Amino acid sequence: MDANELTRELVAIPSHDSEAAAGDRIERWLREHTDAAVTRDDAGEDEGRGGNVFARKGEGETTLALVGHHDVVPPDESQVDEDGAYVIEERDGRIYGRGTADMKGALAAAMVAFAECDPAGELVFASFVGEEVGGVGAQAAIDDGFAPDYAVVTEGSTGYSAPGVTDVAVAHKGRRGSTITARGEAAHASEVEQGENAIYRATDAVEVIRDLDFPATSVLGHEMEGSVAVTEIEGGSAMNVLPERCTLTVDERTVPGERAPLDRVEEIEGVAWTVDQDLPPMACGDADFADAVLDAADAAQEGAPEHVVKPHATDAGWLTEAGTDCVICGIAEPGEAHTATESASLDVIERCARTYRDLAESFSG
Repeated sequence: MDANELTRELVAIPSHDSEAAAGDRIERWLREHTDAAVTRDDAGEDEGRGGNVFARKGEGETTLALVGHHDVVPPDESQVDEDGAYVIEERDGRIYGRGTADMKGALAAAMVAFAECDPAGELVFASFVGEEVGGVGAQAAIDDGFAPDYAVVTEGSTGYSAPGVTDVAVAHKGRRGSTITARGEAAHASEVEQGENAIYRATDAVEVIRDLDFPATSVLGHEMEGSVAVTEIEGGSAMNVLPERCTLTVDERTVPGERAPLDRVEEIEGVAWTVDQDLPPMACGDADFADAVLDAADAAQEGAPEHVVKPHATDAGWLTEAGTDCVICGIAEPGEAHTATESASLDVIERCARTYRDLAESFSG
C-alpha cells in the first residue's frame, strides 16, 4: 500500500467547510483494505461535519490507538483553483497543498500502517472531525466512551531536535483564552470626578497580569514554561466621554497541572474574568510507552530522534484529560501547518507509516 498516493487522494478532498466527504473516503478505504470493524459516529452532525471514523482490530488487555483528524483550516486562495478544487503540487520530494502537513499525510500513514500490521494487542484507528475548531470530534468520542489505554496522536513532531528528524513529543502546552471586562460609570470628560473610568480599571488588571509568574512544570525530564499575555483591548465611545466599559483579551499557554491565577483580577472593583476557551495540555505519564514509540521512530530513520515538547494544543490534550497516555509523532514540521506553502515530505510520510506499523506490532502495554 502506498501512503503517499493515499495522501494525494485525501488532500484532494476539500474539508474546511465540511469534512464529511473526507470522512466518507476514509471509511470506504478502511472497509476496502481491511477486515477491521469500521464504525462512524454522528459527531458534528449539526454542522454537517460527517462524524468521526473508527476501525478496530486485534485483541489484548490494552488498547493502542492511532489518532488523527480529517478537517483542515480554510485554504489560502493560492491553494484552490477557479473551480474551488484544492491545488496539489509535487516537487523536490514534497507534496504541497492544504492539509498535507496538518494532517492528511500522517493520517494516510496511520491508515496504511493500520491496514498492513498484525498488532500485538488491540489496535484502534480514529480520525476525528472538528480538531481545528477546538476538538469537537475528540470530545464527542470521549463522551461516547472512547478510552484507549495508549494513543499516538499523529500531529507534527518532525524537525524539533534536528532538521528532518521525526521526534516523539511527550508533552504539549494547552491554551486558555479569556476575557476581562472592566465596568465603570460614564461621565463627561471635563468632570472626571462624576464618573469611574473603566479603562483605568482595565489597566489595573493589566498590571496584575504583568506581575504573574508564568506556569511551569516538568514532564519526563523536560522543562515546560507557559505564558500569559494581554492581546487585545477595546473600550470607550467618544473622545470626551469617560468609558463605562473596557474589555481585554488574554492568551494563556498552559502547562500540565498548572494555571496562572488570572482570577486575581477580580479583586479589582468592577472587574470580571470569564474563560472563553480552554484547550488542555498533554503530558505522557508512561515513560515505557514513550520509549517504545521512540524506539519505533528510531528504527524507521537514519537520524536520531529525541523526546521533545510541543508548543501547540492538539486533540492529545483531550485524550490525556480523559486518562489516555499519549505521545505525538507525525510528519508536520514547525512552521508548515496553516500556511500558504504547506507541504509534507514524501519520505517522512513513508517513515511515519513504518513507525506506526512497527509500534503496533511490538507494543502490547
